Amino acid sequence: MTVLITGGAGYIGSQIAFRLADLGHASIVLDDLSTGSSEAVPEGVPLIVGSIEDLDLVRRLMREHRVEAVMHLAGSSVVEESMREPIKYLRNNASATIALLQACSAENVRRFIFSSSASVYGNASTGSIKEDAPKLPINPYGWSKLIAEMAIETLSEVTRLDFVVLRYFNVAGADPDLRTGHRGKNATTLMHVASEVATGRRPYLPIHGSDYPTSDGTCIRDFIHVWDIAELHVLALEHLLRGGASAVLNCGYGRGFSVLEVVRAFERVLGTELCTRLEPRRIGDPAIAISDAALVRKLLRWAPRFDSIDAIIRSAVDWERRRQAR
Repeated sequence: MTVLITGGAGYIGSQIAFRLADLGHASIVLDDLSTGSSEAVPEGVPLIVGSIEDLDLVRRLMREHRVEAVMHLAGSSVVEESMREPIKYLRNNASATIALLQACSAENVRRFIFSSSASVYGNASTGSIKEDAPKLPINPYGWSKLIAEMAIETLSEVTRLDFVVLRYFNVAGADPDLRTGHRGKNATTLMHVASEVATGRRPYLPIHGSDYPTSDGTCIRDFIHVWDIAELHVLALEHLLRGGASAVLNCGYGRGFSVLEVVRAFERVLGTELCTRLEPRRIGDPAIAISDAALVRKLLRWAPRFDSIDAIIRSAVDWERRRQAR
């Protein structure tokens, strides 16, 4: 069996490619390299440079490599950018997913694992969020992911498509063996930016807003190690191969950390002060996003390996140091 990983040259996709390779699963990567890097793809895993909207290309790849499952990670993922360029996000995340589903339907590829986001919930709750919470996105990124989810579920109702939608909360960290990690030139997520500050690539960490309705006024997020995310994709695949039912699952640890708590954790781990600067809120950021992850633990029999803010920080900083040393 071969797995097609769309966006497999990106930050999370490459982690999944390595995890599948470690376990002996055959895979191919389709990536347009707009944000990914060919260096991130494991040796021996075929990389095809192209778009998931190229129906002829995708169908040919599925036939030639006898693809039986798709892990779909290709798309755009910067909330702030989505506020400025909503059409880009609707095209890259919603329309492109529909095109990929068309190829799956045409080639009878029945197993589909989708990289979604907690952004679909918007400001749904001040506590932990369950999968059945209201879906009220507050930015185009969240809407584009929700539309893609709806397309997947709609196709599943009228065809033989089986799926697992994985709603990521805040993914951070790097491969424990430091084979791959965040390579983006313009990091926007807290952990990646803080790692660049900690290693001297940036002069300071911007703190976007201090007047949120939280204990210290800064946003609260549920951080999950990227290697646990990679493992969840493997478990989702095994679930579908066993004949498991389609599912939508939160991916997080169920614990929240504020921006200032993350800063203090960096300082504790590194033993040095992190330079920060208070800046205005970013449009489209919810105040609190914490998962209720009980369902994913039960359904996929998942036991996280890296449920530690310190472990996430260490791997992120170690990767950044290695990247800068090259």
